[in-house]
Amino acid sequence: MPFRDVDANLRHTLCLLASHQAAGEVREAGGMALASAGVRFSMFNAALVSAPVGAAGDLERKIAAAAEHFQARGLEWSCWVCDHWLEAPLRLQAASLFAAHGLQRATIYPGMVAEPLLPPVRRLPRLEIRPVDGRATQLAFSEIGCVCFHLPVDWFREIFEHDSLWRSGFSGWVGYVDGEAVTTAAAVVAAGSIGIYNVATLPHHRRQGYGEAILRHAVQQAQQAAGIERCVLQSSPKGFPLYARMGFRTVTRFVIYVSR
Repeated sequence: MPFRDVDANLRHTLCLLASHQAAGEVREAGGMALASAGVRFSMFNAALVSAPVGAAGDLERKIAAAAEHFQARGLEWSCWVCDHWLEAPLRLQAASLFAAHGLQRATIYPGMVAEPLLPPVRRLPRLEIRPVDGRATQLAFSEIGCVCFHLPVDWFREIFEHDSLWRSGFSGWVGYVDGEAVTTAAAVVAAGSIGIYNVATLPHHRRQGYGEAILRHAVQQAQQAAGIERCVLQSSPKGFPLYARMGFRTVTRFVIYVSR
């Protein structure tokens, strides 16, 4: 089932990010996969439902086990729930069950799959693309991300300024125009798919094709290295039209709850 590829790649990626933190922990707790980076940004202290859940009591036990883990460490945290793991009636109850443990629904991301990518519908712009392989590109990757996702830059630097991360299967790229870093993308090969992450372009450089250009570069590099064609991602509302134009189709959705 395609949703499993999207879910498994996301879970692998969050665990990968957590494993490279000094206070990072990756483990199972009560049927939840925990990817706890031990950082300030709750999205990277993540619990993920990773198997079918049919009853409210079962979901409540999973939430409670994850809450105990993060509260014991004094961490703000998030829970990522793929709709396909919850029986339909339980999806309607989920928000109230999470609220009882101090979490509120923050956002919903479509989970998307493409195999293969469709060709560009327009000529893409020229872009100098550099791999993330040192402090300068790590900082550029973080700075663009924090601007685009409206977060403090230190929150991104906590995660992405670790040399070991970029040698462990998390591949990132920064695109430059006239020497200015303007766009980013990352790729993770896992669960038989190329996961696309951190696609971001500075506001004053949008609508010029830079995001598509760097995304296609990231996919091409991963395909050459791994021989895999299937691509997966979780789409923001702003990115959805681009991804649909490139051949991505929605196969599930992820509901994200965050601690208050």
